[in-house]
Amino acid sequence: MADPIIIVEDLTDWKTHFPKLSVISAKDYLSKPEYSLTGRNLRVMNLCRSYHHLSVGYYCSLLAESRHHRVIPSISTLNDLTRKFIYSLEIEDVGNYVQQVFGKPRTGFTATAFELDIYFGQCLIKELHELARQLFIVFRVPLLLVELRLQGQWHISNIKALYLHSLSSEQEEFFLSALATYLSRRWRQPRARNNYRYDLAVLHNPKESIPHSDPKTLQKFIKIGRECGVNVELIEKKDYGRLAEFDALFIRETTGTDHYTYQFSKKAEREGMVVIDDPDSILRCNNKAYLDELLRNHRIRTPKTAVFHRATLEQVAIQITYPAILRIPDRSCSCKIFIVKDRIELLEVANSLFKESDLLLTQELLQTEFEWRVSILNRQPLFVCQCLNPNEYSKSYRCKGKGDVIQEKVETQSLQLFQIKETPEIVMKTALKAANLIGNGLYRVDLKQTTNGIMVIEINDSPSIDHSIVDTALQEDLCRKIIKDFIGRLDRKRGK
Repeated sequence: MADPIIIVEDLTDWKTHFPKLSVISAKDYLSKPEYSLTGRNLRVMNLCRSYHHLSVGYYCSLLAESRHHRVIPSISTLNDLTRKFIYSLEIEDVGNYVQQVFGKPRTGFTATAFELDIYFGQCLIKELHELARQLFIVFRVPLLLVELRLQGQWHISNIKALYLHSLSSEQEEFFLSALATYLSRRWRQPRARNNYRYDLAVLHNPKESIPHSDPKTLQKFIKIGRECGVNVELIEKKDYGRLAEFDALFIRETTGTDHYTYQFSKKAEREGMVVIDDPDSILRCNNKAYLDELLRNHRIRTPKTAVFHRATLEQVAIQITYPAILRIPDRSCSCKIFIVKDRIELLEVANSLFKESDLLLTQELLQTEFEWRVSILNRQPLFVCQCLNPNEYSKSYRCKGKGDVIQEKVETQSLQLFQIKETPEIVMKTALKAANLIGNGLYRVDLKQTTNGIMVIEINDSPSIDHSIVDTALQEDLCRKIIKDFIGRLDRKRGK
């Protein structure tokens, strides 16, 4: 791996006793034409005196990305440093790491706070090496200062960049040691870009109880991808900092606006990547109040639905048809789906849910023998299932006592594949019309066939695709269609 070029604001910042590397001034990098003609994979290390918005250091990273140079820190990383909710995205065990330090007495540390210098993913405290490594993966900034505080439990209170010109002699010694280690190590896996047209990251959670794609299907995506010239790599929550290494992102997890999947999607969009599910699709599909309004405004039939707050609870309780579904409109809380059989039960459950949400949604429960589930990719049908026992809920809850929630045991829904060409035209037409209102991503539209016509129950992003739903032959076909759709989007983005 070739050494990067190093950008400094003043050439005197790179001391005479530092190693002889390719060091250039920020002024030269920003103005000299030869750097704009350098190959797209040139590695750049930005060690300017500031990364603040519109500073020289900021413009160096911005221009490097425009030139397709592989720069640290990237603009996305600099933006993330200002977003404190990102701090805990990957580092879930900060308290455990820090407790290892305080298990042994150390001079210079207080009981409630301390600061940690991290240079290229390394620190001077042995017990915190793993914490330093993980933080560098998330925030690829050469020199970091991490502030940790004890407020009930240990957490990261602030992360900010350090700058080469302000290091003390002792810090310089550590910097040179960390730099030598960094330059001799492959922090990224070899990408084999000469063999593949594109790199696709597939975000999944191996611990998810009901995965959107099971391990066999994920391996199928990898196999089919390579056959199509796409390097498919499985990534997890901990790989947030690596996202910019890829050309596209495919989310295979349950999404939510308050979930890290949404932050992955937002970052991928900022990086100019092709992403499914895109942030707008996640936002729209998770907001059931918005979906109800959207569908009604476009004259798409839905079950009788009411979005209400505490002041209108009594009015809704009188007007709705029972049994009814009651839920929090945000799908992030969709594990709490209640079936209420009468007004008394509605009032009881609603008063409990108002402790969590100012708005609630109730929907008529349509009793049918089956439910249509149409999966759609880029405004075209992908596959169709009939869901038998659609009136059973795998995540159904009822209140007990004073707002306590207990899970009920229910039958498992079974799915039966249905040929697209044999799907009733009105079902397909309605499903496509509904999905197209969301975007051109990957969706599943749930519909019920009633005496009053076809009704859309909901639209979901990130529908399940795994071997339990489709057979091997169809599974390969679906994986291939999805991979080729990514290729088409990437080709269009690059003007091919």
